[in-house]
Amino acid sequence: MNAVKSRRIWIFSGEASGDIYGARLATELRRLGTLRGETIEVAGMGGPKMRAAGVEIVVDSTELGVVGIVEVIKHLFTFIGIFRKLVGRLAEVRPDAIVLIDYPTFNMMIARQAHKLGIPVIWYVSPQVWVWHRSRIYKLAKYCRKMMVIFPFEVEVYQPTTLDTEFVGHPLLDIVRERHDPAIQRDPDLVVLLPGSRTMEVTRVFKPMLETALVLHRKYPALRFVMSAPREKMLKLCEQIYAEFRTRHPEADLPLQLVCGETSFYQQAAGTGIAASGTVTVESAIAGLPLVVVYRLNIITLLLFSLVVKLYRGFFTMTNIIADKEVFEEFLQHHVCPAELVPAFERIMPGGPRRAEVEEGMAQVKALLSPPGCAADTRAAEAVLETLEK
Repeated sequence: MNAVKSRRIWIFSGEASGDIYGARLATELRRLGTLRGETIEVAGMGGPKMRAAGVEIVVDSTELGVVGIVEVIKHLFTFIGIFRKLVGRLAEVRPDAIVLIDYPTFNMMIARQAHKLGIPVIWYVSPQVWVWHRSRIYKLAKYCRKMMVIFPFEVEVYQPTTLDTEFVGHPLLDIVRERHDPAIQRDPDLVVLLPGSRTMEVTRVFKPMLETALVLHRKYPALRFVMSAPREKMLKLCEQIYAEFRTRHPEADLPLQLVCGETSFYQQAAGTGIAASGTVTVESAIAGLPLVVVYRLNIITLLLFSLVVKLYRGFFTMTNIIADKEVFEEFLQHHVCPAELVPAFERIMPGGPRRAEVEEGMAQVKALLSPPGCAADTRAAEAVLETLEK
């Protein structure tokens, strides 16, 4: 009898969305490994989803999802310590391959060190090199053996290089489909507020969201509001911000509920939403929830970003970039205010003049993210194993 082949694959995820994708990839890698008569051991950096999927967590990345130059500097020594620990373990264990999920600045350094160690590097969910300076494309081509992209336009981005690039589809398509509940009906009077998954996002956008909700409620008394936080830490922060808001507006009688971990439910149940830019905008488009999208950065970070960042296709919201047109109206920095958000919301609320246009745009985005064939998780896992066979 042939001996069962054993492989060790490490997955590196630094944010909540990457933790979900990493967990699903790990599960699918083990399933395909079993079908091939292989034992696949998965370890690396991740959060609760990867841990629950049986991944050996060397570094917990739950609170590492910071954005912006100033924010990264504040956590610099934490990142240095984690980086040294992981590189040391890689040199010791020498897995058969590593899979890096997004989280570009940190994972780029990991890729460089793994390449030096002779460990095959596979990247899943491309860094947004089409926004940042394009020199990263050639660094990725040098360090990586395979690039698995989740947006169809990204294949073109890597065409100037010899990097093996494959569009595997977006894992959110299957995630949203699996949790869809046909019994849930949209409530046209229910508005969901999604202020983000990071502390710096919530502290900058939740207050103007509340101010916008208050204006909307006064104009449309039938509207009800719910804020969905991704985890308890963000819920507590939102409760603090809302308490301060109520102190400043003691006369306000805003019908708002604060909940945790129910975003997927309200993406089906709400009639309309206001969200911080991020993965949640793509998730909402797939679920069919019309949004107004907002974002605010630290002013120093914004100034530094403006020197090196170029909006791809003229947008910063991924839903619009995918469609190559404005599906969700987007607002940045000082434009995130009731004076601009209220009219934008009115345009997409049920019966609004842009409602049908947004619904058509969301359907287009969903179709663009759906390559023919198997699910994104299966495509990605097959691509990893095929790369190791080469």
